Amino acid sequence: MAGQQFQYDDSGNTFFYFLTSFVGLIVIPATYYLWPRDQNAEQLRLKSLRRVHGRCLWYRLRLMKSQQSIVPTLKKAALLFGWVVFLLLAYKVSKLDREYQEYNPYEVLHLDPGATTSEIKKQYHLLSKKFHPDKGGDEAAFMMITKAYAALTNEQTKKNWELYGDPDGPRATNFGIALPAWIVDQKNSMLVLLVYGLAFMVILPVVVGTWWYRSIRYSGDQILINTTQLFMHFMYKTPNMNMKRLAMVLTAAFEFDPRSNKEATIRPTDNIEVPQLIRELGNINVKKKEPPFCYPYSLKARVLVLAHLSRMEISEDLEEDQRFAVRKSPALLQEMVNVGCQLTMMANSRGGFHAPRLVSIENCMKLTQMIVQGLQETKSPLLQLPHFDEEHLRYCVSKKYKVRSLQDLVSLKDSERRSMLRFLVEEKYDEVISVLGSFPHIAMETKLQVLDDEDSNNITAGSIVTVTVTLTRKRMAEVFEKEQDGSPCPGEEGANTEEGADASKAKTKVWQNNKKQATKKSKKKKLTKKKAPAAAATVAAAAATAAAAAAAVAAAATTAPASSKTKQANGSVAGGDAVAVPKEDDEEGSDKGSESDEAEANKDSPSERDEESDKQSDTEVDEIAGDDEEEWEALQQSIQRREKALLETKSKVTHPVYSLYYPDEKQEWWWLYIADRRDQALVSMPYHVCTLKDTEEVELKFPAPSKTGNYQYSVILRSDSYLGLDQIKPLKLEVHEAKAVLDNHPQWDIPETEEEDEEQEDSDGIEESEDDDEDND
Repeated sequence: MAGQQFQYDDSGNTFFYFLTSFVGLIVIPATYYLWPRDQNAEQLRLKSLRRVHGRCLWYRLRLMKSQQSIVPTLKKAALLFGWVVFLLLAYKVSKLDREYQEYNPYEVLHLDPGATTSEIKKQYHLLSKKFHPDKGGDEAAFMMITKAYAALTNEQTKKNWELYGDPDGPRATNFGIALPAWIVDQKNSMLVLLVYGLAFMVILPVVVGTWWYRSIRYSGDQILINTTQLFMHFMYKTPNMNMKRLAMVLTAAFEFDPRSNKEATIRPTDNIEVPQLIRELGNINVKKKEPPFCYPYSLKARVLVLAHLSRMEISEDLEEDQRFAVRKSPALLQEMVNVGCQLTMMANSRGGFHAPRLVSIENCMKLTQMIVQGLQETKSPLLQLPHFDEEHLRYCVSKKYKVRSLQDLVSLKDSERRSMLRFLVEEKYDEVISVLGSFPHIAMETKLQVLDDEDSNNITAGSIVTVTVTLTRKRMAEVFEKEQDGSPCPGEEGANTEEGADASKAKTKVWQNNKKQATKKSKKKKLTKKKAPAAAATVAAAAATAAAAAAAVAAAATTAPASSKTKQANGSVAGGDAVAVPKEDDEEGSDKGSESDEAEANKDSPSERDEESDKQSDTEVDEIAGDDEEEWEALQQSIQRREKALLETKSKVTHPVYSLYYPDEKQEWWWLYIADRRDQALVSMPYHVCTLKDTEEVELKFPAPSKTGNYQYSVILRSDSYLGLDQIKPLKLEVHEAKAVLDNHPQWDIPETEEEDEEQEDSDGIEESEDDDEDND
């Protein structure tokens, strides 16, 4: 009867199959993930950034690391060794002979397939005489000959061979275990048991437990949970946190404690060098006994961060620790911003405690800029540029130039700029211009609306307001190019007068935003918006009133454009600009037109007047339908944009930040939020824009105030890397009273005729069912 047999590989051949598969499963993924990337591409990228970022600390450290590091070489050697072992095992497996061979009785008897019975018997007698054991032959060969003879002459044996491939019938299924037999040998049982116990009962639990213990200590942003709780405690305790207090809370993070983070170190020389730095820095609240500000790790981190902001020179040992503290600070400050937002939401929803003030959250953002650039809050943003020192600022802030920001420096003419920076040689001046040209210039456009509402432009109390902010990033070098070409730069608008004065005389600076044109555009928009309902009202009134009044309104409407055309012909309008007509002229023109055209209007028949009113009402309905379609298309586009943003994963690699003293390559990111600067409160939570390469669209949502009235908010854009590039744009909010909920909506109003028809159908159906029941009975 057929069965199953398990046997280990005594020869060790099948073990090579297992070993080859195991090595392949390790080598192939490891090569894909661990093989060093193209070093030439990285070198080319660094070479392209050298002209601008050549003096940055992170750039010099990256060059030194690429030259001194042997890790890529070791990775390549290990992976190549793994591939050599894998190929040798594959070659060994390809040379292994197959032990299983199909049983063929004709081959055993040395006969051709299809031999006759007489030929089989004759061959059997010859071979049996040769291999019979009684005549000194081979017993095993004789048994094979006998078995082959029976398989070809006996009907049952021949049938078994044809069906199962064996004269004896179905054999037991053999399963080979691809492990050598010495593993289950009794002599080696203790050694094998020890290895299994060590691997699965000691090493595996320790590795998994260590990984789990480390992972639960960190949040999703790789910040220690104890640090997040520490930040929440102090931001709740001090809602209005100044910059000095903020630096103390930042450096109290557990990331700087060697007991919580192995990367942090406390050196024996700290007892000598840290007090020296404290004496040089001055007042940093050394005597403060409040924990954890008084702990040695917190005091050391605070001294190193303040020395970085002062751009002080320190020893090599402390410089390494300082780079670690500075490298960790931006992520910790981002966590403080998140904590402040969480406390603000909790205070708005629950109440009972004061939310952090807006100045506390903004100080976190400012401190991030200061740490990335290595500057104090009171220092000039011009010190972000190379070759600028404190002594050089007196040339910039003089009465002649009054340059106090990067925008002022850009707005100067090239000749004035070169004259002001005369303390720089030509080579250094070109480097300053190259660095300044790489700085970002952001154009910010806002759009206020209420999505998922019939009237998206009407903001009611308690509605969800959506502010769509479009950010366009350009380099300041483009501002230089446009200035040289003579075309107006972004944000620059000439003051155009009615007399056609020369625009060049009234030019403003590049970075000054003249709001006159914007207000004119907004007024025009308001006028056009008001005209539509006014026109609709007049049309409705004309349809309801008598025929003579309708004719007069139509005549007045026809004469208005004629009067405007005559004014243009007389030369009262200069150029092609449209000028609003005063109210008195409009009223006089309309009166004269109605008096002169009364006769012509009376000549029209009532049917013609009805047709005209119908045409006007039809055009008005078409305009309303067109507006509805536009709103529907805009809504659909916004929904598609949001779905695309959810599915699309953008890279956070934007543009490298120019920073002279930051030890790592920092990407250019921004904070975008809406705030009420009067009440010092957040209106919308800050959105961290990490994917702004060229253009980015961000939606900020917040609930409208519960009381009606006019509100003045601010849309604020802050950089997390540069000083002096923040933007604040006013946002006016006019909140109306919420619409009353209709008890009887028009869509539920069913005409009486339809109700009677439905009742008739229901009654007919009941009668038919009763007739069917009678038939069934």
